[in-house]
Amino acid sequence: MVRSLKNPKKAKRKNKGSKKGEGSSSSSMPSVAAKVWQPGVDKLEEGEELHCDPSAYNSLHAFHIGWPCLSFDVLRDSLGLVRTEFPHTVYCVAGTQAEKASWNSIGIFKILNISGKRRELVPNKANGDGSDMESDSDSDEDDEEHGGGSGSPILQLRKVFHEGGVNRIRAMRQNPHICASWADTGHVQYHYKMQVQKTFESCKLMKMNQIEKLSGGSTVFNQAPLVKFSGHKDEGYAIDWSPLVAGRLVSGDCKNSIHLWEPASDSTWNIDPNPFVGHTASVEDLQWSPTEPYVFASCSVDGNIAIWDIRLGKSPAVSIKAHKADVNVITWNSLASCMLASGSDDGSFSIRDLRLLKEGDSVVAHFDYHKHPITSIEWSPHEASTLAVSSSDNQLTIWDLSLRGRRRGG
Repeated sequence: MVRSLKNPKKAKRKNKGSKKGEGSSSSSMPSVAAKVWQPGVDKLEEGEELHCDPSAYNSLHAFHIGWPCLSFDVLRDSLGLVRTEFPHTVYCVAGTQAEKASWNSIGIFKILNISGKRRELVPNKANGDGSDMESDSDSDEDDEEHGGGSGSPILQLRKVFHEGGVNRIRAMRQNPHICASWADTGHVQYHYKMQVQKTFESCKLMKMNQIEKLSGGSTVFNQAPLVKFSGHKDEGYAIDWSPLVAGRLVSGDCKNSIHLWEPASDSTWNIDPNPFVGHTASVEDLQWSPTEPYVFASCSVDGNIAIWDIRLGKSPAVSIKAHKADVNVITWNSLASCMLASGSDDGSFSIRDLRLLKEGDSVVAHFDYHKHPITSIEWSPHEASTLAVSSSDNQLTIWDLSLRGRRRGG
């Protein structure tokens, strides 16, 4: 990120003339000479703004859908799991947090012709001034030469009405046309069935620089949810689909309850009215085991992580005091299923080897690098030792545990 100081009065006049919900161009450049901003070191002064440096990214595009989105999910498609050649196509779904409950919607997106450029894994030799010998030209000619494609990305968007703001939304892995959403209306769970491929047949193709017009005026379709569950005592954020059993779902609320959803058919679920209870505060995140169909993990504001087996009743099989502060997020390693990572409100994150639970201390790595709450944590689907961690300190960090072994540290 680079930082620049803009005229506060000029910025205020510019903002006053813009409408709420409209986005600005992502290609705007700093008005004065920019310098690198160091997260955790530098502080933003009044009137300063952060701008991304496009040359740092292989591919960077931005668009607006009218309202902020707290949660999104990438939909699985038939185009292949590992795609390295540009241009790309991506399907995703997101839920809004609008000013009024009746203005909310779920947006289903198809983004085509995502261009970019391929880079060498090892940079070329640098000049005396520290710059790379290779030119960073972003011309269409260079993109085409490196398989990047040319022209602007194209977005197809369809909006489906959603009652209340969307706290979290997740698409079923086995059937991505079905998604589950947590609403901020209190204790209501929604399930939508969206024919992802067919839904775009009637959508208008738009270039990215035209998306503001589309997002502001596109039609919002009314579509009744498959299931609407009112059994939770409060709103929530925790929700996860089983990667092994299609349609199996768990949802956790801010009152400490977790409910199990079992599929009865392609469009109906049996929802257990008796919740799993083992936490003493809000359930923040849920994760199914990647190898055990009856086992899932939960984390909570009470600082604990719990491991549950749905065959053994409504109490956790194991409960661990994981952090001194709230445990915001957890992620289960799909390539090394004994490893579970967690991120806390105090900025720390830990990795546990679940095989060591009986020995008392299952922590194999603990990091105190971040100084603000951990907001997301995710294992790599390709490298068992690599994970990404994001924090409200404005940093996204990548960690390779194979370089540290079992050593703890920040």
